[in-house]
Parts: sequence; structure tokens; C-alpha cells
Amino acid sequence: MKPAHILLIEDNEGDIVLTLDAFEESKIKTTISVARNGEEAMNFLYQRGDYGGVARPDLILLDINIPIYNGIEVLKKIKSDKTLKKIPVIMLTTSSQQRDVDSAYLNHANSYVTKPIEMDDFLRAILKIEEFWLQLTTLSK
Repeated sequence: MKPAHILLIEDNEGDIVLTLDAFEESKIKTTISVARNGEEAMNFLYQRGDYGGVARPDLILLDINIPIYNGIEVLKKIKSDKTLKKIPVIMLTTSSQQRDVDSAYLNHANSYVTKPIEMDDFLRAILKIEEFWLQLTTLSK
């Protein structure tokens, strides 16, 4: 079985490290690519520039508060594209603002997870995402 490919779209280095560490402890083999802003994410997804020939991700973890294009703008672009919209997008963000939650779901996010502040809680949240999206759910190929 080939490893699940995850695109993490996140600009906070601490959260990137925590997320990578959590998936390293996982039972599921994963390949994780990181985009640090909305433009880099779109270049990755459309395989432009330095990302020519990269594999499309099976799952996207997307922060709302990223530079250039924010997470909602990236989500809108993904879900309006017929080749990208089947990729599940999990909003993984510090924002618990109801307007952000509503905006994410109105723009077809598959899930919305508020990042826990405590490191152990954050690691548990990532492992639950992995359990649901990579073990229980069948993803589109």
C-alpha cells in the first residue's frame, strides 16, 4: 500500500514541526509536503514552477491564517476546480470564530478542527485526523 500523501498548508514553523512529529508517530505511512503560504499551495496543487511533476495530495490540512492567499481563498480555489475538489480539505487552525467555521463549511471544507493549545492535545488531534481520514475513510484516487 502506497503512503498517503498529505499537503500541509501552514506558515507557523512550530505547528509544522508538531504536525510532522505527530504523523511520524502514526501507524499509517504518510508522505507530507508543506506549503507555507497560499501562493505556494496553489503552485503545488497545479504543479507549477518548482512543483512540476509532484504527486497530488490525498488529503489537505489547511490553516486559515496564511499569507498571500488566506486559507478560505485557497479553499475556494480548490473546491471550484474540477480536478482538485475531490481532495478532502481539513481546516486546521487556531481560529474558533464562528464566522470562520461558517465560511469554511460554506466553501465546502470537509472538516474544521481548532488546533488545541497544549502540545499533547495537538498531537492527539492530529492522530484522530489520521485515524478518521486515513484509516476509516476511503479516499478518492
